Amino acid sequence: MALIEDDHLVELMHDRPDQSRLVGDIFLGRVEAVLPGIQAAFVNIGTEKAGFLHASDLDYDDEDEDNGDNGGRRRRRKEIPIQDVVRQGQDILVQVTKEPIGTKGPRLTTQISMPGRFLVFMPGSSHVGVSRKIEERGERSRLRKLAKEIVPPGSGGVIVRTVGEELNRNTFEKEFKRLHQGWKDIQAKAKSAEAPALVHAEAKLISGVIRDLFSDKFDSLTVDNPEIHAEITRYLKHVDPDLLGRLHLYIDPLPLFDKYGIEEEIYQAFQAKVTLPSGGHIVIEPTEALVSIDVNTGRFTGKKKKDPEHTILKTNLDAAREIAKQLRLRDIGGIVVCDFIDMEAQKNRDRVVHELRSHLGRDRARTKAFEVSDLGLVEMTRQRVRPSLFQVLTETCSHCGGAGRVYSPATVVRRVERSLNRIAAEGKEKRIVVRMHPEVALQILEQEADFLPEIRKRTRMKVQLLDDPLMRQDEYRVLAGPAETDVTERYVTG
Repeated sequence: MALIEDDHLVELMHDRPDQSRLVGDIFLGRVEAVLPGIQAAFVNIGTEKAGFLHASDLDYDDEDEDNGDNGGRRRRRKEIPIQDVVRQGQDILVQVTKEPIGTKGPRLTTQISMPGRFLVFMPGSSHVGVSRKIEERGERSRLRKLAKEIVPPGSGGVIVRTVGEELNRNTFEKEFKRLHQGWKDIQAKAKSAEAPALVHAEAKLISGVIRDLFSDKFDSLTVDNPEIHAEITRYLKHVDPDLLGRLHLYIDPLPLFDKYGIEEEIYQAFQAKVTLPSGGHIVIEPTEALVSIDVNTGRFTGKKKKDPEHTILKTNLDAAREIAKQLRLRDIGGIVVCDFIDMEAQKNRDRVVHELRSHLGRDRARTKAFEVSDLGLVEMTRQRVRPSLFQVLTETCSHCGGAGRVYSPATVVRRVERSLNRIAAEGKEKRIVVRMHPEVALQILEQEADFLPEIRKRTRMKVQLLDDPLMRQDEYRVLAGPAETDVTERYVTG
């Protein structure tokens, strides 16, 4: 599913049979270990890696009045040691808040929240809130008053979602009753289940996106699958019939994503370098700890060649807009460090940060951008719920091991030389064959013609080189003796 704004791709969501989504799913888990030192517990929910439950995710804070659409984590009034609440071997009802990423298992919470179309129901809370994106003060007050009238005391808390603006009493009551009954069903299922067990699966991609996103703020929703079109039609007839006129079935033989130029934009989302309208560019480099983004003017010199500060400001403003778009499109989470081009004027630095923040405002994920540091860097964070698009849709290169670079042919020749020296020092072999990539063989043939005669003379071994186009450029195999036994592991390091 592609989300288009101003004729450009801004979000890409996908569901695949081999990549199950866990966020929102509710499990009956079993506590495997409690670690007071880090105030966390590991919970077996039946996934490959145990889920991580932190003490801060154990209870609600009802003092926190307003939240985003999905509730989110709340700061707690009082620190409760996790070992006083959770014990090893205990069965516990938990919900997944973050997908497993890299070596980390899924992040869990006991703060269950159940999103509906207009409301988020929180069975363990008494909190009543309204989405921050509903800004009109009178409407916020009306919705909060309505919620307090409808939600019986002790039955849970609610947050009115952004699409719940102008919500009427009848719709509110119907949705609350449905969500409340859903919670009763989950409790009944958990009582009869044996941990670890899935007791409630969150709506999958299409159902979830239609429920959470599609509103009168969208011009249209175009679908190329008749079955899914019919499914969405049934859902809209039930919850929001006014939106039916914006739903369209695409029947053109040209693929839907090609029609809107989406395929090309998806390809660009995997490139490190992104060009800017001004002629400059940014370079996005993910690392284990953070994502670094470098801003460059490139060939752009601007119209006012005598005023480089103006040129730099223009490039930085373009970069700020593009960075906000790329973070959202690539679904990059965690710590992000942006190295903008140095500017002398404080007012220009402030303008760039303001531009970045204003464009980040369109992002559904929580983001926070700090002021420009003394080194000219802007540090920011973006909520990480699932692995980025880059992590999910790609895999580590078998040639470079994820480094993005491989040894040059000249470097490989030096490694071969050192391996042959090791073999000669041991004095056990008389005949050696080295299989290598053709580029490496060509390096020896054209650039180092003396290599073979000299190595034979120095090692007093019969050395033969064979090119093998099926090998990686930085790989070589060492074979010894008349039987050509592979002895690579013994003599090649790294």
